[in-house]
Amino acid sequence: MNGLDQARTDEPSTGRLRLIPNTLDQGAATLGLDEVLPSGVIRACASLRHWVVEDARSARVFLRRVDMLCPLGIELRAIEIRELPRPAKGRGPAPGMPLYESLLAPALAGHDVGLLSEAGLPAVADPGSALVSAAHRLGLEVEPLAGASSLMLALAASGLEGQRFAFVGYLPQDAGQRLHEVRELEAWSRRRRQTQIIIETPYRNPALFAALLEALSPATRLSVSCGLTLPGGWTRCKRVDEWRRGSPTHLPDRVPAVFCFLGQ
Repeated sequence: MNGLDQARTDEPSTGRLRLIPNTLDQGAATLGLDEVLPSGVIRACASLRHWVVEDARSARVFLRRVDMLCPLGIELRAIEIRELPRPAKGRGPAPGMPLYESLLAPALAGHDVGLLSEAGLPAVADPGSALVSAAHRLGLEVEPLAGASSLMLALAASGLEGQRFAFVGYLPQDAGQRLHEVRELEAWSRRRRQTQIIIETPYRNPALFAALLEALSPATRLSVSCGLTLPGGWTRCKRVDEWRRGSPTHLPDRVPAVFCFLGQ
């Protein structure tokens, strides 16, 4: 037994919150799970009996894919799968911390708990961050496992500034507010030489792309990444005036995309 193992046995017997990466295919299963996730992650998934997820149905689909490669430790129907709370938009405050802490009861009893996002890394552009915060409050060990992040893959493939960048998330849907925010972000990007990273619900991707081409300055470099890790996925980075002069670019409305730009 090494020193680390001895230290763990001397500590109170609590489980870990294990942050389990998901694929980026939104459950379409266009690739084998082992083509995207490391084998160690797949084995960890097979061993877990307690999960907190965004959507229980899609989590069961994910675990069936795991089972095809590494048999689950117990039958799927016996695995405890609980969903993260979903605060109603515009209706009152977000769920309180005690609710998140209750989801971690198995970890307090000594069992590891897996946190699964719908796509990519949990707690990054994802509601799971509140559960991670609760785990820290309870003194639980948090273990992030390696997997794909569409944000980082898009940034890496863009060729834009990778030393300074900011994830902006979703822009306002109102056209006037969106125009104002894009131009503010562009001015900040130019001044600080900071890449701005934006996402949108897939069916709004074409509208966001058109809005960016309208709002951004001609010299600004705009990168679009679509369907990363999927067959046929791509990244293209051009000056805005080049995007405008070129042939119209079709963005599918059912495939996730990430937009990055750097003001010049």
